[in-house]
Amino acid sequence: MPHSKDTVKEFDFNSRDFERVRGLIYKRAGISLADSKQEMVYSRLARRLRATGISSFMKYLDELEAGRLGDEWESFTNALTTNLTSFFRESHHFPLLAEHVKNKRDLTIWCSAASTGEEPYSIAMTLCEAFNTLTPPATIIATDIDTNVLAAGANGVYTMDRLDKMSPERQRRFFLKGKGDKEGMARVRPELRNMITFKQLNLLADQWPLTGPFDVIFCRNVMIYFDKATQRKILSRFVPLMKPDALLFAGHSENFLYVSDSLKLRGKTVYELDRR
Repeated sequence: MPHSKDTVKEFDFNSRDFERVRGLIYKRAGISLADSKQEMVYSRLARRLRATGISSFMKYLDELEAGRLGDEWESFTNALTTNLTSFFRESHHFPLLAEHVKNKRDLTIWCSAASTGEEPYSIAMTLCEAFNTLTPPATIIATDIDTNVLAAGANGVYTMDRLDKMSPERQRRFFLKGKGDKEGMARVRPELRNMITFKQLNLLADQWPLTGPFDVIFCRNVMIYFDKATQRKILSRFVPLMKPDALLFAGHSENFLYVSDSLKLRGKTVYELDRR
């Protein structure tokens, strides 16, 4: 008598399929999926099976690896990428950013895991406040591996509840509230959108479509998905792209000191180059 909960699933998905997915996403994006992610993987990739009209995971992965599904590699990667973000997330970083950019000109900042845009727009708002202008002397490059979220970020439209934790003053200064059929929505002001260039970038790619040096790099809450070897490789590529006094911002659960001897702590999860 069947007793496994797998018997009620729309598609067969066994441990061999899961191991294949783990290997493919690690090779493709450096993401290390824990054993506990099997249900998440099934849920997200089942949508791709429906979209492609394929009836089994084995067939889907065979077709994917053989390159017979067109742009499906992009959809596969997008499906397995986690995009948890919010405006001014880990808020302690932004006063330090504001202090760092004072008296600087021609600033270049790289936000390397931009997701749907809340982080690069938070950076842009901080710069506007630091320089007291909607056109501060700065350029922001916002990258992500997921093309869907990049498109959302470039559009810069959010539901009003996404702005809830922001002060009314910031909402008025940096957003245009929708009316009519756009009621309940807000769009980032064009001055902020013009500061930011959104582009696709895979941190594991052999070549990155950007050049430094940068005054600031944000790489927050992305390294937790990589193993130590991958973290070490990425950080070693960050270092030459940093100006001598540049800052590297990490996520609250990330510690780069155990991975790179080229960096030292400047503040809470904020690093600078170690010139010793």
